[in-house]
Amino acid sequence: MNKWFQPKLLTVLRQGYSSKQLSKDVFAGVIVGIVALPLAIAFAVASGVSPEKGLITAVVAGLIISALGGSRVQIGGPTGAFIVIVFGILETYGLNGLLISTILAGLFLIAFGLFMLGSLLKFIPHPLIVGFTSGIALVIFSTQIKDALGLSIERVPSEFLPKWGAYFSSLSTINPWAIGIALVTILITVEFKRVTSKIPGSFVAIILITLLVNIFKLPVTTIETVFGDIPNKIQLTFPSINFSELSVYVAPALTIALLGGIESLLSAVVSDGMIGGNHRSNTELIAQGIANVVTPLFGGIPATGAIARTATNVKNGGRTPVAGIVHALTLLLIMLFVGKWAKLIPMSCLAGILIVVAYNMSEWRAFVGILKGSGFDILVLLVTFFLTVLVDLTYAIQIGVVLSALLFMKRMADNGNKSTMELDSDVLENFGTLPEGVGIYEISGPFFFASAKQYCSTLKTIGSRSKVLIIRMRHVPFIDATGLNNLKSVIRELKHRQTTVILSGVNRDVLKDLEKGGISELLGKDMILSSFDIALKKAGGI
Repeated sequence: MNKWFQPKLLTVLRQGYSSKQLSKDVFAGVIVGIVALPLAIAFAVASGVSPEKGLITAVVAGLIISALGGSRVQIGGPTGAFIVIVFGILETYGLNGLLISTILAGLFLIAFGLFMLGSLLKFIPHPLIVGFTSGIALVIFSTQIKDALGLSIERVPSEFLPKWGAYFSSLSTINPWAIGIALVTILITVEFKRVTSKIPGSFVAIILITLLVNIFKLPVTTIETVFGDIPNKIQLTFPSINFSELSVYVAPALTIALLGGIESLLSAVVSDGMIGGNHRSNTELIAQGIANVVTPLFGGIPATGAIARTATNVKNGGRTPVAGIVHALTLLLIMLFVGKWAKLIPMSCLAGILIVVAYNMSEWRAFVGILKGSGFDILVLLVTFFLTVLVDLTYAIQIGVVLSALLFMKRMADNGNKSTMELDSDVLENFGTLPEGVGIYEISGPFFFASAKQYCSTLKTIGSRSKVLIIRMRHVPFIDATGLNNLKSVIRELKHRQTTVILSGVNRDVLKDLEKGGISELLGKDMILSSFDIALKKAGGI
């Protein structure tokens, strides 16, 4: 099989698959299927399409991504990040245009994988990712205010500021029942894990609140009020394609492909850290592409890897793609036999669930952390954030990448103009004299978004074979937010493996960034040393 397409499912089956792991995967898959049910419906409704399209996407795309993907535990389906994009494409091109754009996006993703572009994720700076993710979270939150408050607004503006203007002008139409339902939904969704982590709070909230609303005939809008009946079948739905107009859909398709690629690979990286695995990024992109080509043929919307559902899968024992396949089959059975009652779900209940999703997406801790760091990272963060909220996600990503590159060049020029640098001047003459169990890795050059992934991958490899790892940073002129974020992840993982990390030769500017980024606190200030000689003595003592 070609090196760029090696599904993890085949690898798992070749290596041997035990009945014990099967039972764990089935359990995890059923749990994730239950978790995905309310989210698939909520994401579809928030995107402006009917609820069954979210379920279809979770079933079809979820099955394909697990069966063909390059990650052992990735769960695919509709995600909150696509709400803004899907809604905008619907407004401009209609449902047929959305289906065509999604198919084209799938072809782009397949091409990305075939041309081995999966590794390009390392060129997306951390402040840019946090900026547009936080921006999307704020936009999602803003789209749910109408239903959460039960406002009577015939048409809500799509732009952020006019939308809030419409909300404030309609405050006289607030429905107290809707507010109560939204608040109770949020409370159950967040706090139910105190009772059990096996059943998702969002699922409990939907069941309980839907029953109460229908038993007591509470005056709130439901899915049926807005969308009517929900079909409980999946059938082929071919979009009407005019090939002379395909160029119109290239821009929205590229937006879907870029966001889908970034989010799926980020999810795969996060899950790698949770299970100690390594995903195949190009295989994952090809699988995501196939899923987005096939899903619209059944009426589905864009899909990608879902970080929250993937994490749920791992936490419940899922370790192979079988869990993702079971998740898709679980949703299919629910849709076929129970889905017809989904029309009774109150819109304010879905709004409560999406408000929690928006909060979890917001990455506010990372946002605040970057605001404490370098001015260059702060500028990329805020520009990306405000462009996402006020203009468009596509422009936010494009301008963010260009701005990051320009600022990197500026930082390099600034460092080149410095007459002196306080660096570790020691030279290790003989590596054979090292104490047993001590590993060394020297980083030369800026520790920034384009180099951070490669550095950290090597650090994990060397660190896993050492009791003590000394990282020499005498030739590091600066470290950016992406470098800090990746370095923290490596240090946490190595500490979990009982490896002690020592930094040596850190210059004054980098030390300030390490302190602001929380690495001094994570390591301990006594593990960040001025010279290699001192670090070596420290390692010998350990």
